[in-house]
Amino acid sequence: MKNTVLTGIKPTGRIHLGNYIGAIKPALELAKHEEPVYFVADYHGLTKIQDAKQMKELSYGIAATWLALGLDPQKSIFYRQSDVPEIFELSWILACFSSKGLMNRAHAYKAIVDQNRETGREQDDGVNMGLFTYPILMASDILLFQSDLVPVGKDQIQHVEIARDLAETFNRQFGETFKLPDYVVEEESAVLPGLDGRKMSKSYNNTIPIFEEPDKLKKLINRIKTDSTEPHEAKDPDESIVFALYREFASEDEIATMRERFETGIGWGEAKRELFDVMNLALREPRRKYKYYMENLEELDRILAEGAGKARAKVMPLLTDVKRKLGIYV
Repeated sequence: MKNTVLTGIKPTGRIHLGNYIGAIKPALELAKHEEPVYFVADYHGLTKIQDAKQMKELSYGIAATWLALGLDPQKSIFYRQSDVPEIFELSWILACFSSKGLMNRAHAYKAIVDQNRETGREQDDGVNMGLFTYPILMASDILLFQSDLVPVGKDQIQHVEIARDLAETFNRQFGETFKLPDYVVEEESAVLPGLDGRKMSKSYNNTIPIFEEPDKLKKLINRIKTDSTEPHEAKDPDESIVFALYREFASEDEIATMRERFETGIGWGEAKRELFDVMNLALREPRRKYKYYMENLEELDRILAEGAGKARAKVMPLLTDVKRKLGIYV
């Protein structure tokens, strides 16, 4: 039997190459051989985005991105998180089986607490309850669909582990109910470098938006940090941001050729031109599809509504079983 693979992305900004390489691309690859479930995590986004216009635009943007990059809604379950109320019902149930101590140990919460302490602020300054209980809602996303595999970046592994903890807690008390999910990390591209060499992240302002127009894309690529080696000098491709990005879009033969050129000597200007060429070619059709969906929002609404219907049909039997075991008859 095929495994159920679940992936969601929050609408908290423009999708960049780090999002694509770290989450979307691995999820789409896994889906070729498994049962895929994809969603727009708009309720997760509420921890940061609380402006109606921005939330709507970013949510549509995530949906259009998935479709532009190859998601087939006929061969998957594709929905907007807020359209599946069963997720939030299970989230409350799981919250009642989650200790506060478990939430205290969640990385995102701990990071804010540590930062507040370092700057002399009250430890929970800037922490809303949505952010604090974020791992519980994510566990509900995962467990309600009886997910087998969850593609994540290394910084998200803990969320899958928390989902397993909550599933085990419930199963011990009420018998086997939830599957225990496993995480999948694409090791080679788990941390994609940004323009300055640090992890590609909106917080570092070092990202490359995936649907950037060609002229702007070329300018961003030209900003990529390089060393001072001369064009004729050998360069280590495995230490190069340019090469790390190139191999995500080039063919195996192109990658082998580029590696050889790095090792025998290539100018950084030429390497960046080669990177632009392969990226622009690979993203040309996805860019066109993205624009189409963003200009035809009624089609996006139709696709997401159909997906929500499939999602609700899939999860209702499990939620009914959970409620019966709790003595909440339906």
